[in-house]
Amino acid sequence: MQGNLTTPIPARKAQLLKRLGELGARLEAIEEELDSHQNRDWEELATEREGDEVLEATGNAGKAEITQIRAALDRIAAGTYGECVRCGEPIAEARLDALPWTPLCRRCAA
Repeated sequence: MQGNLTTPIPARKAQLLKRLGELGARLEAIEEELDSHQNRDWEELATEREGDEVLEATGNAGKAEITQIRAALDRIAAGTYGECVRCGEPIAEARLDALPWTPLCRRCAA
Protein backbone atom coordinates (compact mmCIF):
# COMPACT_ATOMS: atom_id res chain seq x y z
CA MET A 1 0.00 0.00 0.00
CA GLN A 2 2.79 2.42 0.81
CA GLY A 3 3.71 2.84 -2.86
CA ASN A 4 0.31 4.35 -3.74
CA LEU A 5 0.68 7.41 -1.50
CA THR A 6 1.66 10.75 -3.03
CA THR A 7 3.62 11.81 0.05
CA PRO A 8 6.65 9.52 0.41
CA ILE A 9 6.69 7.25 3.46
CA PRO A 10 10.00 8.70 4.74
CA ALA A 11 8.38 12.14 4.77
CA ARG A 12 5.35 10.79 6.67
CA LYS A 13 7.65 9.04 9.12
CA ALA A 14 9.65 12.23 9.69
CA GLN A 15 6.40 14.14 10.24
CA LEU A 16 5.23 11.57 12.80
CA LEU A 17 8.58 11.53 14.60
CA LYS A 18 8.63 15.32 14.76
CA ARG A 19 5.14 15.38 16.26
CA LEU A 20 6.15 12.67 18.74
CA GLY A 21 9.04 14.87 19.89
CA GLU A 22 6.78 17.91 20.22
CA LEU A 23 4.27 15.97 22.29
CA GLY A 24 7.00 14.55 24.51
CA ALA A 25 8.31 18.05 25.24
CA ARG A 26 4.79 19.32 25.90
CA LEU A 27 4.02 16.47 28.31
CA GLU A 28 7.28 17.09 30.14
CA ALA A 29 6.40 20.80 30.51
CA ILE A 30 2.93 19.89 31.78
CA GLU A 31 4.39 17.52 34.38
CA GLU A 32 6.82 20.20 35.54
CA GLU A 33 3.99 22.74 35.81
CA LEU A 34 1.79 20.34 37.76
CA ASP A 35 4.67 19.48 40.10
CA SER A 36 5.44 23.15 40.73
CA HIS A 37 2.08 23.94 42.34
CA GLN A 38 2.87 24.02 46.02
CA ASN A 39 0.98 27.18 47.05
CA ARG A 40 -0.78 26.89 50.39
CA ASP A 41 -3.13 29.87 50.05
CA TRP A 42 -6.65 28.41 49.61
CA GLU A 43 -7.79 30.88 46.96
CA GLU A 44 -4.64 30.42 44.94
CA LEU A 45 -4.86 26.64 45.37
CA ALA A 46 -8.40 26.68 43.96
CA THR A 47 -7.29 28.72 40.97
CA GLU A 48 -4.29 26.46 40.43
CA ARG A 49 -6.51 23.37 40.65
CA GLU A 50 -8.73 24.69 37.85
CA GLY A 51 -5.61 25.21 35.73
CA ASP A 52 -4.34 21.77 36.69
CA GLU A 53 -7.52 20.16 35.37
CA VAL A 54 -6.95 21.81 31.99
CA LEU A 55 -3.30 20.73 32.02
CA GLU A 56 -4.26 17.16 32.93
CA ALA A 57 -6.81 17.01 30.11
CA THR A 58 -4.22 18.36 27.67
CA GLY A 59 -1.71 15.81 28.95
CA ASN A 60 -4.17 12.94 28.55
CA ALA A 61 -4.96 14.02 24.98
CA GLY A 62 -1.23 14.17 24.26
CA LYS A 63 -0.69 10.68 25.66
CA ALA A 64 -3.49 9.32 23.47
CA GLU A 65 -1.97 10.99 20.40
CA ILE A 66 1.46 9.53 21.25
CA THR A 67 -0.09 6.06 21.33
CA GLN A 68 -1.68 6.66 17.92
CA ILE A 69 1.58 7.97 16.45
CA ARG A 70 3.53 4.96 17.71
CA ALA A 71 0.93 2.66 16.15
CA ALA A 72 1.28 4.53 12.84
CA LEU A 73 5.07 4.13 13.01
CA ASP A 74 4.51 0.40 13.59
CA ARG A 75 2.30 0.30 10.47
CA ILE A 76 5.05 2.03 8.50
CA ALA A 77 7.53 -0.61 9.68
CA ALA A 78 5.06 -3.36 8.77
CA GLY A 79 4.42 -1.90 5.31
CA THR A 80 0.70 -1.32 5.95
CA TYR A 81 0.69 2.43 6.53
CA GLY A 82 -2.05 4.14 4.54
CA GLU A 83 -4.24 1.05 4.63
CA CYS A 84 -7.39 1.02 6.79
CA VAL A 85 -6.90 -1.44 9.65
CA ARG A 86 -10.61 -2.27 9.63
CA CYS A 87 -11.54 -2.74 5.96
CA GLY A 88 -8.12 -2.84 4.27
CA GLU A 89 -8.99 -0.10 1.77
CA PRO A 90 -6.58 2.77 1.11
CA ILE A 91 -6.87 5.80 3.38
CA ALA A 92 -7.30 8.99 1.34
CA GLU A 93 -4.20 11.15 1.07
CA ALA A 94 -6.15 14.19 2.30
CA ARG A 95 -7.14 12.29 5.44
CA LEU A 96 -3.52 11.28 6.06
CA ASP A 97 -2.50 14.92 5.52
CA ALA A 98 -4.90 15.98 8.28
CA LEU A 99 -4.36 12.99 10.60
CA PRO A 100 -1.12 11.25 9.61
CA TRP A 101 -1.54 8.72 12.44
CA THR A 102 -5.09 7.67 11.55
CA PRO A 103 -5.58 3.91 11.25
CA LEU A 104 -9.01 4.19 9.61
CA CYS A 105 -10.39 5.35 6.30
CA ARG A 106 -13.12 7.97 6.42
CA ARG A 107 -15.92 5.42 5.99
CA CYS A 108 -14.73 3.20 8.86
CA ALA A 109 -14.06 6.18 11.12
CA ALA A 110 -17.64 7.44 10.74
